[in-house]
Amino acid sequence: MPDPGPSPLQSSLPGAAARFGAHGHGRGAEALDAVRAAPGDLPPEPAAPSYSLPSTGTVPAPRPVPPPDAAPAAEGTLPGGAAAAGTAAPALERLLRGPSGLGTTGLRFARGAQPPPEPATAQADAPPGRPVPGLYHHPVPEPDPVRVEELGRRIKAWAVDEVELFPPDWEDQFDGFSLGRYMVACHPDAPTVDHLMIATRLMAAENVLDDVYCEDHGGSPVGLGGRLLLAHTALDPLHTTAEYHPLWERSLEADAPRRAYRSAMEYFVREATASQADRYRHDMARLHLGYLAEAAWSETDHVPEVWEYLAMRQFNNFRPCPTITDTIGGYELPADLHAQPAMQRVIALAGNATTIVNDLYSYTKELDSPGRHLNLPVVIAEREDLSVRDAYLKAVEVHNDLMHAFEAAAAELAAACPVPNVLRFLKGVAAWVDGNHHWHRTNTYRYSLPDFW
Repeated sequence: MPDPGPSPLQSSLPGAAARFGAHGHGRGAEALDAVRAAPGDLPPEPAAPSYSLPSTGTVPAPRPVPPPDAAPAAEGTLPGGAAAAGTAAPALERLLRGPSGLGTTGLRFARGAQPPPEPATAQADAPPGRPVPGLYHHPVPEPDPVRVEELGRRIKAWAVDEVELFPPDWEDQFDGFSLGRYMVACHPDAPTVDHLMIATRLMAAENVLDDVYCEDHGGSPVGLGGRLLLAHTALDPLHTTAEYHPLWERSLEADAPRRAYRSAMEYFVREATASQADRYRHDMARLHLGYLAEAAWSETDHVPEVWEYLAMRQFNNFRPCPTITDTIGGYELPADLHAQPAMQRVIALAGNATTIVNDLYSYTKELDSPGRHLNLPVVIAEREDLSVRDAYLKAVEVHNDLMHAFEAAAAELAAACPVPNVLRFLKGVAAWVDGNHHWHRTNTYRYSLPDFW
């Protein structure tokens, strides 16, 4: 089947970030315009010019104050015309108004940001699912159906024929995951479906390990460290003696996660540079460390403090996916630029925000599963003594704060270092953030929202 070509690359950096140019950075508006206008096939620079980057990439958060011109929502109403319930209405209205405080006005409608949700009677041709009311996000075009179909066909052939990823009775769950739609939405600048397949194999492998080792399909915290360590050697090969090497090689065929990790990594390193491959191994080690922390809390029936949970989620999150956006785009962000504290902050905030999106959309799914699943609303409810509804609404606020911090950090870095491959990488990470939300919102096979509105 001929490759349909790359999808249009959407920008995910806020228009409001041009403020940095007006307040001392000079290049803020120009840098952001360059990021938005960058074509999908922008070539990498052979060597990055010397620019001084901020030491931390942080932007001081404005002190929240009530916006003087904020128009209150209609009294006693919620999105869709539902009646407000008790004292929860102010929290919900605050979410729907967007960020408040000095300097935040421009953030409300940046980059096509969503206005308050429309009533449930939306257009018949709208994509399935609805966004979490009050969630700060940016809509994306529906993924290219030709690419989605071809990617879905290829990933299923790999899963079934190459790595035996799942038994026949899991087929509907594999299909319902909609990996093709997910990766096409997240990587709109991928030059070919072959490039998209690199990301899709890795995503499939990561998810089957989570299910089989940690979650729904036989996962357990007991002994998880040993299983993760052995699986990680499929990504970061064991260097041992001639006597023991064949035993390790055979172990990589022992279960679906190891088979998938090994195969997906082999395809990845064929296209990635050595630096990109090592970056990915590092981020997967971070992910596995987060799995272990959550497992330890499960074994001791410990509910962490909210800040502790967010610390765990900075490791157990989507970071390995957006951090390889340059490989999937067919270029490289050099290691010295990727490792800068300002870039690391952008990537970390992107991973944190997208992972809270997962907490919010998978909330009802996890409540229906056996045992107690830690997610941000559950932790907030227990640790801050809130109702489940108010805890969920506060979790939306946490997500929104992370998104605004991500966009501000990305804009500041774009202004400080307007190198073409830096701008393209920032644009790719932001596209991944938006695509991830689109997939969660529209995957009604897996997710449904709680009845809080």
